[in-house]
Amino acid sequence: MTLKVVDLDVYYGNIRALHGVSLEVQEGEIVCLIGANGAGKTTCLSAVSGLLKPRRGHIRLGEEEITDWPAYTIARRGIAHVPEGRRIFPSLTVAENLDLGAYARKDRAALRLRSGWHLLSLLGRRRASRGAAVRADLERVFSLFPALADRQQQPGGTLSGGEQQMLAIGRALMARPRFLLLDEPSLGLAPFLVKQIFDTLQEINRAGTTLLLVEQNARLALSLARRGYVLETGRVVLEGPTAELANNEAVKKAYLGE
Repeated sequence: MTLKVVDLDVYYGNIRALHGVSLEVQEGEIVCLIGANGAGKTTCLSAVSGLLKPRRGHIRLGEEEITDWPAYTIARRGIAHVPEGRRIFPSLTVAENLDLGAYARKDRAALRLRSGWHLLSLLGRRRASRGAAVRADLERVFSLFPALADRQQQPGGTLSGGEQQMLAIGRALMARPRFLLLDEPSLGLAPFLVKQIFDTLQEINRAGTTLLLVEQNARLALSLARRGYVLETGRVVLEGPTAELANNEAVKKAYLGE
């Protein structure tokens, strides 16, 4: 399974944010996008996950054209997006946030909306039956992020920034994605938490989840990923193995401070 972006143009009104962007992520890889603020990195992830609709170009998942699919369909086909700023549900508990990550799964016998029922009222109910696979994935999230296991009944908004990032990643993993899109996972975190998050991302990839990573810390991104793309003003200006990008003089000067 390969995720391909081909000649993608994305606009905000009359402002062109992406100019013919093409990239490819093969299953099992970690691929990074680096670039300055405003280069189009977040726009690219949002287009792939269906949050933004391109004006031109194609997005393909395997043999399927997913360019015009709604975001919820793309998520159900195995592409999960961890947005910049985490965007957890602050008034819901850790357990409820994680539960929502598995909401669309067919192997889940928990949340089901019916006429006259409200989602949040359902979340307050004790669920007697939860699919075994979902339970196993919940335990996996807790093994990856033990701090979440200790805070299952704590509102998400009361967690630290690092814990909220863990929760955002854990919520995405509950959908059991094949491709995980991560937008600035280190933003605003202390160095020791950044290392913990990135060690966990490496473990997630080793377990079989493909990662497409946008990261402000270019050195860290290039050390984690196998291949990378450099975006400038909405265009891909460099691509290749991260070892080569890290040794490129332009990349060193612009992004690595060398």
